[in-house]
Amino acid sequence: MTNVTLLNHQDAPVVFETAEAESGLIAIATLNAPKSLNALNYDMIQLLEPQLRKWADDDAVAMIILKGAGEKAFCAGGDVVSLHKAMSTAEPANYIEDFFTLEYKLDYLIHCYEKPILLWGNGIVMGGGLGLMAGASHRVVTETSRIAMPELTIGLYPDVGGSYFLHKMPEQVGLFLGLTAASINAEDALFVNLADHYATADKYDAILTAITAEKWGKTASLNHEKLTNILISIDNISGRVPKGNVKDNLAVIQKLAEFDSLQGKIDYIQALETEDKWLTRAQKSLAHGCPLSCALVERQLANSKEMTLAQCFKMELGMSVRCGEVGEFQEGVRALLIDKDGAPNWQFKSLSDIDEAVVDSFFTARWDEQSHPLNSLTSS
Repeated sequence: MTNVTLLNHQDAPVVFETAEAESGLIAIATLNAPKSLNALNYDMIQLLEPQLRKWADDDAVAMIILKGAGEKAFCAGGDVVSLHKAMSTAEPANYIEDFFTLEYKLDYLIHCYEKPILLWGNGIVMGGGLGLMAGASHRVVTETSRIAMPELTIGLYPDVGGSYFLHKMPEQVGLFLGLTAASINAEDALFVNLADHYATADKYDAILTAITAEKWGKTASLNHEKLTNILISIDNISGRVPKGNVKDNLAVIQKLAEFDSLQGKIDYIQALETEDKWLTRAQKSLAHGCPLSCALVERQLANSKEMTLAQCFKMELGMSVRCGEVGEFQEGVRALLIDKDGAPNWQFKSLSDIDEAVVDSFFTARWDEQSHPLNSLTSS
């Protein structure tokens, strides 16, 4: 039986534990807000970053497991309800900038973490949850994994490092997912480089048992190899991965490259005559989504092609703060999560309503290099 020590308390927004291994400690962080599907809030971020840094400096800790409480979700996204309140009342001041600054610092830390991080991506993984998942060294998905970047529906755009990791996908897939908020499963996640391993949801205990039985050393690279081997052994007894949608529709998606304009790409998606339920859901999301978000994701991906990870996060912070000013983000959250009427009244009803200067304003530098809130991020 695994010997686990609780480091804070069981009702904390993030529960921190250590499990004793054959040699060394396994650190475990559990997002603990199952009623909100573990939506990533300010308190969680404030707890996670310093604890991860502490574990990074603790020679006794060999690796970290990051997971969500309950069976439904790892993390269904960021706490946009609190962001809506701040946009509506302007209280507390600078909340939008502070929230995204802390969130992106946490995401960046995970991307650059030297020790292995096993991300247990069971259930819903969306938006801010995907920001945590994308940078982990060992990303595990299960038969219940449902992953998406649904920011189009709330007037935002695929942030949390999307400018970086959407480029790691096959050509045009990142843009398609950003424009349609299409949901993907475990096989899709493996195919588009958002996951590394598959395990059925009932294998978590077996994984933890194997991890605690391992003899861990002080060399991070060797510990990465040991964790990979453990997860491969679980892959091999987890059976067939649920069939996905991206691979089967890749040719359809990659035809987006044939269109020079964003309007042409959108018209192409909308005009698809298909009985494929995944594609028809994507069409409906695009039709109902925010036109400004479509313009932002296209420009975001065009601008970030050659950017480093740090540069991507710095660009996104400016974009996200601007989203807090323009109004579509506030209206999108209102319609989806506050009034729940499902009828956002977008100020820009179509792409043709959006002046180029409006899109430009999201990419205009708000800070110089010295004053940028993310100036501590290196150029990696």
